[in-house]
Amino acid sequence: MTTTTETYTIAVIGAGGKMGMRVSNNLANTTHDVHYVENSPAGRQRTLDAGRTLTDAAPAVADADIVVLAVPDLALGPVSAELVPLMKPGSVVLTLDPAAAYAGLLTTREDVVQAVAHPCHPSVFLQRETPEQWADTFGGIAAPQDAIAAVESDDPAVQALVEATVRAIYAPVIDVHWVTIKQLAQLEPTLVETIACMIGALLKESLDEAVNTMGIPEAAARSILLGHTQVALANSLNGDNPFSDACLIAMDYGRESIIKDDWKKVFRDDELDKNLARMLHLDRIQR
Repeated sequence: MTTTTETYTIAVIGAGGKMGMRVSNNLANTTHDVHYVENSPAGRQRTLDAGRTLTDAAPAVADADIVVLAVPDLALGPVSAELVPLMKPGSVVLTLDPAAAYAGLLTTREDVVQAVAHPCHPSVFLQRETPEQWADTFGGIAAPQDAIAAVESDDPAVQALVEATVRAIYAPVIDVHWVTIKQLAQLEPTLVETIACMIGALLKESLDEAVNTMGIPEAAARSILLGHTQVALANSLNGDNPFSDACLIAMDYGRESIIKDDWKKVFRDDELDKNLARMLHLDRIQR
C-alpha cells in the first residue's frame, strides 16, 4: 500500500505511559496535529517534562481522526467504554495489541472503525548501519522494523489513515503487513509470545544452568550461546547453512526431551481463547 503525506488529528490516550511515551516521542516528530491525554500524575509529569501540552480526554477524542489507546490491556475495556461514545463518526480507534479487540472487550460503534497495530521489532537479520541502530533492539527509535496491522474497513482512505499513523508511531517502518484481527491475535501472543519469547526465556534459563550448576565460565557459555543462537536461526529460518548430521541427532534428542508431541495445539482457537483469558485475567472470554 502506498503511504500518504496527509496530516491527521491524532489523540494519544495514555501519552505518559511506557508505550505512550514511545508513541508520543515519534508523533512529536511529525506534522500531525497530536493531542496528548494522560490521567496519572506521574504520566502527566513525564508528558510535561517532554515539552508537550496535555489535553482533556473528551475534547481530544471528539476532534481526532484516529484515537490511539496506548494503555495496558486490562484498561482497554473501561477506557474504550468511556471514550468511544465521544468519538466523531468515521473516526478510528487504534489499539496496540490484539488481545482485547479479539476477545470482544472493546466498546464499539457502527460509525467508528476498529483497528489494531503491533510492531514487529527490528529483525535479528536486520543490516544495522549505526551504533544507534544496534542499540535499538525494541524499535521505534533508530532501527527500522516492520509492523502488523488490522483494520475493520475496506475504505482506502481509512486504511491510509491507519497506515500513516502506524508508520508514525513505530517509525522507522519498512513495511506494514495487513491481516485480520484474529490473525494478529494468532501472531501475538501465540507465535511470538507463547512460543518465541518463551524460547528466549528458556535460553536464559539454560545459560544460568550451564553457569550456576555446571560451573562453566559465564563469558564462555554466553559467547557460544549467542553465536549458536544466530546460527540456529539463520539455518532454520533462512536456510543459510545445513546443520551437521551430529547436530541433527542432538536436535532430535532435545525435541524428544523438552517438547511435547501436541505442542502445536497452542494455535487452535480454543487454546488461543484460554491463553487470552489468562492474559486478560478473565474467567472466560465472551464474544
